[in-house]
Amino acid sequence: QVQLVESGGGLVQAGGSLRLSCAASGRTFSSYFMGWFRQAPGKKREFVATISWNGGLTSYADSVKGRFTISRDDANMTVYLQMSLLKPDDTDVYYCNYVTIGGKNYWGQGTQVTVSA
Repeated sequence: QVQLVESGGGLVQAGGSLRLSCAASGRTFSSYFMGWFRQAPGKKREFVATISWNGGLTSYADSVKGRFTISRDDANMTVYLQMSLLKPDDTDVYYCNYVTIGGKNYWGQGTQVTVSA
């Protein structure tokens, strides 16, 4: 099992920044992707960003390109999401995701991000 612990959510004004962190532990794999999804109440969970196990591949949702940056610290098995120029539409619960090459998904407990107008 892979355990994921997120931190860094909170309340910020529009135009501000936040950094989310997600630390992985447990039975981790040699090849995987880690990333972030977000979900509002009553809505489908949507993709935000992902990064490959070696950091060579990243991908972003169009809605966050140019504002969010995903990165990783292999030594600490941690992935970060630096969020800048935040908008009220970015208000959601953000979930860390770990997916193996074989397609098995693991999820964190979620962290609330609230952006006030």
